[in-house]
Amino acid sequence: MDSVRESAAARHFNSAEMGALAHLYRGEIYRSTIWRTRLDTTTNWAVVTLGIALSIAFSSPDASPLPLVLVGILIFFFLLLEARRYRYFNVWRARARWMENNLYAPMLLDGDLHAENGWTKVLAENYLHPVYHISQFTAIGRRIRRNYLWIRLIQTAAYIGKLLVHPTAVGSLTEFVDRADIGPFPGEAVLVIGFFYVASWTTIALWIARSDAAKFRSRGSSSSSMG
Repeated sequence: MDSVRESAAARHFNSAEMGALAHLYRGEIYRSTIWRTRLDTTTNWAVVTLGIALSIAFSSPDASPLPLVLVGILIFFFLLLEARRYRYFNVWRARARWMENNLYAPMLLDGDLHAENGWTKVLAENYLHPVYHISQFTAIGRRIRRNYLWIRLIQTAAYIGKLLVHPTAVGSLTEFVDRADIGPFPGEAVLVIGFFYVASWTTIALWIARSDAAKFRSRGSSSSSMG
């Protein structure tokens, strides 16, 4: 913080420097777009695998609901992969947004780039010493909130629906629980584990959402950090 405040001397960019900054911004936008596409690809994998599991489980009344359970493992690994990709995407997005807020917006408003507030030094330090702006846990929570919670809810609803209607309509709670048996694992254990699994995803999503909201409120319009 102190190092940023020390750069109090205002400066003006010449035409060559402005051109270089423009190309730098275009490069960050390109990289963030590429990594945003990779995020969509991972989500598509999760949706497709869930669709395959649904097709297998509901292909006939006698089909096992087990594919709907096993696909949850794949979705979990897709979530971890997407969270890692999201951390990379966040780096490029933050840099582009930083230049939009501190370079282009002031240029459009009054033509004064306000280089004296230290935003150029913050950007330079980020290039010299690149770091992730968010933790893996935060990335997981954001991806759950945006996409994977809904995928998980669809999977859960399909699994419950499978137990309710196949091979025939369920007649009692005991029968419903018995249908959830997986080999040596009783249905009670399977359902309890599934409940806590879905509940944990929901809790993580809500926790990160509240944490992000608190961080954004506390940060406000501060120009001393990125991400």
